[in-house]
Amino acid sequence: MSAGTSPNSAEEPEPRLHIRDNRRIDPETYEVREPQETAAPAARDVTTDAQDSAEAEQASADQARIAELTASLAERTADLQRLQAEYVNYKRRVDRDRDLSRKVTIEGVIKDFLSVLDDVRSAREHEELTGGFKAVAEEIERVTAKYGLATFGQAGDPFDPHIHEALLHAHADDIDGPTCVEILQPGYRIGTRILRPARVAVAEPEPEALAESPPATVEESDEVEQAGIDEPELSDHEK
Repeated sequence: MSAGTSPNSAEEPEPRLHIRDNRRIDPETYEVREPQETAAPAARDVTTDAQDSAEAEQASADQARIAELTASLAERTADLQRLQAEYVNYKRRVDRDRDLSRKVTIEGVIKDFLSVLDDVRSAREHEELTGGFKAVAEEIERVTAKYGLATFGQAGDPFDPHIHEALLHAHADDIDGPTCVEILQPGYRIGTRILRPARVAVAEPEPEALAESPPATVEESDEVEQAGIDEPELSDHEK
């Protein structure tokens, strides 16, 4: 060990120099060299592949999740459409039942007023509808007409057993078929529903007289003459 050398200098290795030839042209062959890949880009490629693989897995998971959500949405949409259809049908049924119940109630109340309307009609025909009674009668007729009550039945209408009730029957001339000749009580209806048929007197055409054949009391001589046949002559013995 020399005097100018430190005690630790023998133990420390000398640093090695790495010389890299980065010249693009080979000094011996004068050819263009291909660039050499370094270790760092390789490491970057491994990291990129890992990232791509993770992204692919994430994309696959996202697609599976999207498919699951799409199926769930379609199922919920179908349930909602079914519930909406059931609600629409229920609402229609409730509205129909409500209208039917309302009509039945109105018809039941108005039927109780038919006898009152008959009395009003009779009083009007006898000119007894005056004073306060007239005002009340007209108000009753107005209210019942408001709910659709209408009368029917006129003298001269053809008899229809569906809307007429025959109380009297007779024969008459100058008619072609069964005819209402008198309205005893008018009929009442609401719309097309008959509350009470019209009570009428019906007349039919007179039956035609049947031609009778003449009695069989004609003399033989007359029959022979009518037939144009001569009577045969008798011999002396037959006479």
